[in-house]
Amino acid sequence: MSSAEPAPDETTVEVKAEENAGGEANATVTVATEPGPTNLSKQQLELLDGILRRLTEYRDEDGHDIALAFQRMLNKRNFPAYFEIIKEPIAFSTIRQKILKKQYRKYTDFIRDFALICHNAMVYNRPSSEVYQDAVALEALFKGELKKLVEQKVLTEEEAQLPDLGEIPPADPSPPPEPEEEEAEAEPEDDEDEEEEDEEDDDTDDDRPRRGRKRGRRSSAANKRDGKADDGGKDDPEAQKKRGRPPKVHTPMEARINTLLKGLRKFKNPGGDLKILHFEKMPDKSVMPEYYQEIKNPIAMDLIKRKAKRKKYQSIDQVLKDLDLMFDNAKSYNLEDSQVYRDAADLQKEAKIIADQEKKKPDSDFADEDGRLPLPEILYNGEIWKVGDWVHLSNPNDVTKPIVAQVYRTWQDPTGQKWINAVWYYRPEQTVHRYEKFFFENEVVKTGQYRDHKIEEVVDRCFVMFFTRYNKGRPRGFPADKEVYVCEARYNEEKHKLNKIKTWASCLPDEVRDKDYEMDLFDVPRKMKKVPSPIKHLLREDAKEDDPVPKPTWGVPNAPPIVGAVHRRPRETNSTKDSPPPEPTPSPQPSPEPVRRSLTSDRPQYDSQGDVAMSGTRTSVPLASPMANQTPAQTAYGHQFAAPRPSPSPAPLAQQTSYGSQSSASHAALAQTPGYPPQHTYNQYNTATTPGLQHTSSLNAYNLYQSSGAAAPVRTVAPPQAAHTSSTNQYNPPRAVEVYTLPDQANAAIPAEIRSQFQTDEYGKVIFFTAPPLDANPVPEEVRNLSHSLRYLADKARSKEADEKKRKARHAELEAEASSKVKRIKEDFGNNHSWLFNQKLKALEVWNSNTEKGTVELYKKMYGDDWEEIRERDTAKLAVAQEASYKQKKELEEWRKGVEKRNEVQITGFRF
Repeated sequence: MSSAEPAPDETTVEVKAEENAGGEANATVTVATEPGPTNLSKQQLELLDGILRRLTEYRDEDGHDIALAFQRMLNKRNFPAYFEIIKEPIAFSTIRQKILKKQYRKYTDFIRDFALICHNAMVYNRPSSEVYQDAVALEALFKGELKKLVEQKVLTEEEAQLPDLGEIPPADPSPPPEPEEEEAEAEPEDDEDEEEEDEEDDDTDDDRPRRGRKRGRRSSAANKRDGKADDGGKDDPEAQKKRGRPPKVHTPMEARINTLLKGLRKFKNPGGDLKILHFEKMPDKSVMPEYYQEIKNPIAMDLIKRKAKRKKYQSIDQVLKDLDLMFDNAKSYNLEDSQVYRDAADLQKEAKIIADQEKKKPDSDFADEDGRLPLPEILYNGEIWKVGDWVHLSNPNDVTKPIVAQVYRTWQDPTGQKWINAVWYYRPEQTVHRYEKFFFENEVVKTGQYRDHKIEEVVDRCFVMFFTRYNKGRPRGFPADKEVYVCEARYNEEKHKLNKIKTWASCLPDEVRDKDYEMDLFDVPRKMKKVPSPIKHLLREDAKEDDPVPKPTWGVPNAPPIVGAVHRRPRETNSTKDSPPPEPTPSPQPSPEPVRRSLTSDRPQYDSQGDVAMSGTRTSVPLASPMANQTPAQTAYGHQFAAPRPSPSPAPLAQQTSYGSQSSASHAALAQTPGYPPQHTYNQYNTATTPGLQHTSSLNAYNLYQSSGAAAPVRTVAPPQAAHTSSTNQYNPPRAVEVYTLPDQANAAIPAEIRSQFQTDEYGKVIFFTAPPLDANPVPEEVRNLSHSLRYLADKARSKEADEKKRKARHAELEAEASSKVKRIKEDFGNNHSWLFNQKLKALEVWNSNTEKGTVELYKKMYGDDWEEIRERDTAKLAVAQEASYKQKKELEEWRKGVEKRNEVQITGFRF
């Protein structure tokens, strides 16, 4: 792409745009900027940019990018503590922007900014952390760059000295490793030849900030895979915990593609940098949005390698097509005289040359060193088995618990034996965990065990579902008699820890990560129940929290542990992995069904004036006025119904209108209604039971509208004292009406189905009584007992009967399952016994045949052509000798019987 001629007052600077946190140079872009307040020339700014670029592209011996963590500023929302500790946060992108905008007035400003990056990292991170070590290495490299400038007379010794930015504070003690770090350790690494970029994208589901990522390091699993680890100790049970990755079994086409991609990494530009580095990853959209506006089909090497890894390419020409697109994008975006343009043109030619060379090679040149021939699928027992299938493998340690596994590779060895490589999933009883750990029913956990098995070890199919989908249905078309397991966590066998899986796709083979399965959904999602550890009973009685982590019990090689172990060690910090499952949230309680109180139920006690004695306080409350349409009582009721209050009730309420709280404050209308003169001081804040209501249970339903702690006290109007005096001996007025109704608004607030169960007037309003009926309970008070209602007792009996039926059904189900299991075990034993008998018979026949052949060969060597005649003669002699021996044995046996008979003492009785 050609750039417009810059104006006289503009300066053209070539800079490398780094990716978000990767720091890989992708393309050279010409940016025209306004002149800034600077004393540095264009050449001096390019010198600073060159230093920044070299430090960005530096890799150590292991291929680790030490500048990766310092490319971009941290997110302030995700890391607020960082910005509280670091007062001057800065990153490579900050320095890059300053160079771009020509804001550096002198070299020392640039040196201070770069030194501040390393200083901030040392202040915030612990000396044992990787970021701290990267900062130390980066500072050493920067000092080397400054030394070169001093030798070139660009800087003086004084200018090249790093400024004193303060002391590094002492580090706090390191916390226990985070679950994500353990999870990352549990993840298998990718192959070295793929530069391990795909490990970050595909093989981990870690979402930690990239500044903490460690790349290019070889793990113990990788060393074992390459044969670098000690292979001894096969008899040690702990040696069976080996981890690894599936073997690389490439078809000739896949081998050609890998050779092509690796071949492009051999070419370097005049500066000594790999030419392919510009194309490793796509530019960061936030830094270079204009790139995506001009390039409509962006692509980079990481995407091409990922497609190759997931077997998306069917031919080498398809890879060449993507490579051409990548190089054409670079050439169309960059200037022809730029290094990126020249590198793209050179690599495009080299890619075609390598591809042509690979096409000419015969397939035999790509044969596996062990003679393994990759197979797309294996036909066994009338079924096809391929990568991604979930299988049961025979478990020599326990035939009743086959190994749950997923196929990762399929191949055939030189002898014609077909093999699979599968990753194991352990059952809870095969792991080491805390004794209070709970598991889902039918749960398994993913391990780092990738093991080779003969195809004959496959027992049958199964299926493993992620826990987020397990309760919604089953895989479509999957046989109902096959096991379906649920998986939620990985199991780290080194540390004996279970880490929750964040991304299920990271646990699957590359070939099937993009494929999903259809499901036969349940009518409603099923409740997933967690159960205690199946080996909880194995906890020792003297187990303590400071005991070492126990070891599992291993059996035969190439099989999971016979049984795991449990311990009482403390729970992990900030972890709820071992905590019991939370109790299910109770469903909203339906409104209580209004029923009339039993005659034996408790009633409020009234004094001589008809006031109710309130619980705990014994404070009397004046009765409500029985007149429904009088003032001021009517005014008081109307005000009470017009003021709705917030409701804490979980049940859906049709209306928030309330007529008073029975549990939090006394009925306001009672205090406002002139009735009988009060005998005591009335306290409206005391908890009281509303007197005079015959159907208390129905009022409880309405009182759900009120909050027991939030009910505000209502200021009441003092009843007029002129009507009644406080003297207890004076004449009382005639009794008022004992029946009243509520106002229309309050009456409408009562659900119609409840109103229909009570007495109503001609207008459909519920009738309330101010006092209970006389002589309602014929049972003497001294013999009354508290008891449940008949409905409650009937419901309790029905619930007990239903529970008993469920228990019997469950017991019958368990018995049927146990009998089926015993039957299956007996059948397996009978089959094994029959097979063993047949094998013995075959072995005897083979032995007889081999003996016959050996005898013939012996006679031929001893007697030559006359061996048959001599053998027949010897056979006849042997027959005669055997006959004589048989007769002799028979005679001897008869003689012994005669001797024994003569030696017998015959006992006879007395004769009279």
